Amino acid sequence: MGSPGGLREVRRLCHWGPLVALSVVIVCSATAIADAVLWYWPLDTAGGSVNFIMLINWTVMILYNYFNAMFVGPGYVPLGWTPEKSQDCMYLQYCKVCQSYKAPRSHHCRKCNRCVMKMDHHCPWINNCCGYQNHASFTLFLLLAPLGCIHASFIFVMTMYTQLYNRISFGWSSVKIDMSAAKRDPRTIIPFGLSAFAASLFALGLALGTTIAVGMLFIIQMKVILTNKTSIESWIEEKAKDRIQYYQTDETFIFPYDMGSKWKNFKQVFTWSGIPEGDGLDWPVREGCHRYSLTVRYRAIEDYSGVCCPVTKGVKTFFTTPCTEEPRIALSKGDLILATRGLKHWMYGEKILNSAGDGGIRERGWFPRKCVEKCQYDSEMDQPVDGEKKSR
Repeated sequence: MGSPGGLREVRRLCHWGPLVALSVVIVCSATAIADAVLWYWPLDTAGGSVNFIMLINWTVMILYNYFNAMFVGPGYVPLGWTPEKSQDCMYLQYCKVCQSYKAPRSHHCRKCNRCVMKMDHHCPWINNCCGYQNHASFTLFLLLAPLGCIHASFIFVMTMYTQLYNRISFGWSSVKIDMSAAKRDPRTIIPFGLSAFAASLFALGLALGTTIAVGMLFIIQMKVILTNKTSIESWIEEKAKDRIQYYQTDETFIFPYDMGSKWKNFKQVFTWSGIPEGDGLDWPVREGCHRYSLTVRYRAIEDYSGVCCPVTKGVKTFFTTPCTEEPRIALSKGDLILATRGLKHWMYGEKILNSAGDGGIRERGWFPRKCVEKCQYDSEMDQPVDGEKKSR
């Protein structure tokens, strides 16, 4: 049983993302360690020892969180998973690949070929998804990598400066036959030629580039964590608000998983034990919201035959048909559809063809927006209600 898992982890490493990321860490760390010895000898002074230990510490912590994010992974929805209440199936999309319903906040990753719990994104640098189980490790890596690179950059600059300065001073003293040169600390004249200078300069460029790029990713991640969102949910919220603004409805969109304070949201990801809150399938929601608040559910109010360019649904619908090979789905009045995306006059979604509690056969495709109306979920009655209503 251990061998297939081991092979899988080796394959995860054999990808351009981890190879590039680990190469950058190794080059910057190895060069910084060598330069630290030249600039600030660690065995003579307390400052040199602290500097050297901190440098090693950055490397260890960066690699620890990096490999945690890569190998622990995001956590996947169990194959064949269904919610405890069978009636809740109608609010969840069904994944044909995993043969299970998509739990709240989960999404199917085509790269991992699994439904990922609380999926944030698929990261090529760790060749894995960032999600429920590894969100904290991934974010800590994004924090520690720039901090370690800043420390390494300082060492590179100081080493190049002191070595060049010492060489110039030593050469000038030799011309003047300065006898004090013989009393110099021999460590200051350790060979630091053109190749060593070029290596330090190259590592400095890598460190500065990593600081900027990874630092920006860290800021983005902290923004979504402090609002208890994922990158995907931020996009969903933005689309929901745009829809409300575009149609000028009286809805008020409230993100259901925002706990109301940044500290509470922070604790949903970062814990002292290192184990994230919850089980990745069921999530606490804000007061007044429901766990299926993000599910946009529609009911057909007009029949639609499924033709590509329907003449009877209006001129605008006819001329703005989606330019895609994706199918259209026929609708009958009363059909329920879970919409996932949309255009001004068209929507794309998943129609439930029979009882979702029995395994729910689904059909996906485009349909005219004017043929449906939104069904909201009433959090007090736990029943779907029709028509436009204030969103919870």
